[in-house]
Amino acid sequence: MEKIMEYLRKPAIAIGLGAILGLILGLVIGWGIWPVEYINVEPQHLRDDLKTDYLCMVMQSYVQTMDVDRAKARWQLLGESAPNVLKTINEQTCEGIFPMDVAEFSALVGVPLSPNEVGQPTAQPTQAPKAGGSSFWLVAVLCVVTLLVAAALVYFLLLRKRGGKSNSPQAQALEASRAAVMTDYTQDHEPPVSQFMTTYVGGDDLYDDSFSIETQTGEFLGECGVGISETIGVGDPKKVTAFEVWLFDKNDIQTVTKVLMSANAYNDPATRSRLASKGEAVLVEPGKHVLMETATLQLQARVVDMSYGQGALPNSSFFERLTLELAIWPKPKA
Repeated sequence: MEKIMEYLRKPAIAIGLGAILGLILGLVIGWGIWPVEYINVEPQHLRDDLKTDYLCMVMQSYVQTMDVDRAKARWQLLGESAPNVLKTINEQTCEGIFPMDVAEFSALVGVPLSPNEVGQPTAQPTQAPKAGGSSFWLVAVLCVVTLLVAAALVYFLLLRKRGGKSNSPQAQALEASRAAVMTDYTQDHEPPVSQFMTTYVGGDDLYDDSFSIETQTGEFLGECGVGISETIGVGDPKKVTAFEVWLFDKNDIQTVTKVLMSANAYNDPATRSRLASKGEAVLVEPGKHVLMETATLQLQARVVDMSYGQGALPNSSFFERLTLELAIWPKPKA
């Protein structure tokens, strides 16, 4: 889960997933929850069957009132489709309207109809399906397609990148941590309450491992971890020249931190001075032990394996690999 969150911090991935989730939410809201409704539109924008109903009412009103001006004004609201709608009017499509009424109204509005078009039954226009049902299925299809695209994006950008390639930095680091042998502390003193192995491999620019410290009964004591503290040079991947090892004690208000440095960084006064505020500087050497203490906890970090990277930068200036073992004990009471 932590690795996924690290990938989601990348702008390109975050923007892509955000756009997909926004599209899904917009479709659900726009089509399902609050669909667009049109009100007070002119008759020319109605469906064909509703235009026929409208013209029927206009003609029925004219037959009863003989109001020419009002009938023409209402007729004009049908726009360019009015003549075609008039041809569908007959006694079957319009109750109370006879062929002579249609002929009189057509003369009134200036639309000549042939004898075959007056009083002849015409096919009832097929009523369009209700928008609700089609909208529901359209939303459903769009949501399914969008979810499939999102799933493919997650697979290719996250899962495949993280675990599908055996030579990825994260996969190499996991394999190195599994292969490293934990120290058996039981021969010298009490075993640690928690013991972890963490590995950095060059190219893992988001390296930041953290662990929860708990007793065997599940009591939470604190947390510890390792992350990138300082890089050197420019370009990708990052060239890490120092790491931070930190220890948090739930019974202590201060988190203790030490900075594990490459030989080049450790011997550079400017770098040591810049990182002094983060914690005590420690030179990384094979097999080296680093002790850290809080109010109630002790942490011992052991350098299990290390190697420097090669390139145009100074020798021993950045790490290609670093494996640390973190062992934590309750601090002996004074």
